[in-house]
Amino acid sequence: MQNGGAPARPGSWRTNEVSPYRHPCPERAGRAAGAGRGCGLMREAVFIGGVQEPAPDLHDLLAMVARGDHDAFARVYDAVSGPVLGLVRSVLRDPAQSEEVAQEVLVEVWRCAARFQPERGGAMAWVMTLAHRRAVDRVRSSQATTNREHRAALLEQTPAFDEVTEQVEARLEREQVRRCMRTLTDLQRQSVTLAYYRGLTYREVAELLGLPLGTVKTRLRDGLIRLRDCLGVTA
Repeated sequence: MQNGGAPARPGSWRTNEVSPYRHPCPERAGRAAGAGRGCGLMREAVFIGGVQEPAPDLHDLLAMVARGDHDAFARVYDAVSGPVLGLVRSVLRDPAQSEEVAQEVLVEVWRCAARFQPERGGAMAWVMTLAHRRAVDRVRSSQATTNREHRAALLEQTPAFDEVTEQVEARLEREQVRRCMRTLTDLQRQSVTLAYYRGLTYREVAELLGLPLGTVKTRLRDGLIRLRDCLGVTA
């Protein structure tokens, strides 16, 4: 592959030549060559007309990516995309998010290849460190979002301060009223309960209790006076 002004490799690649150096079944090479049976002949790439140059390793490819070499990045992508996705998915457990984060990692490799420092570790280790950091950041971001939503839901369910205060005051008043009601006589308590808690008229209270109307009015008046004194209500 040529890139920019890089010199071309000497010789050429041919893929249909029969290798004279290696055969998968040496003991049957002669028979298989003519009949096409058995193991057959291994067809492999043979470099003709020069010395084969070693393929650049990941370290060298990253250096080329740092100079903007798109072909080098394509080779880096092929080399690291699988391990990156595997690592990210082991952290996130979510396929869709894992693919998204893996793409973010590879974009970061393209943009930040110049930051790779070979003296501090291998190229694959550097890429996997980027992947792990990105995955952990996504987990923390997702957890923070979940926490905010949880707090917002709790706030929506929590009554406002004024509402809580009113509820407490009403509860305390009810408790005090109950306590004062226990200080009344049975007739006073029955008369007050029927007239003021059940909404009956004086005549209806008298008929329900089987008492004269005047007696009921007197018991109600006495009961209300005692309740007022017990509750500390001033006229």
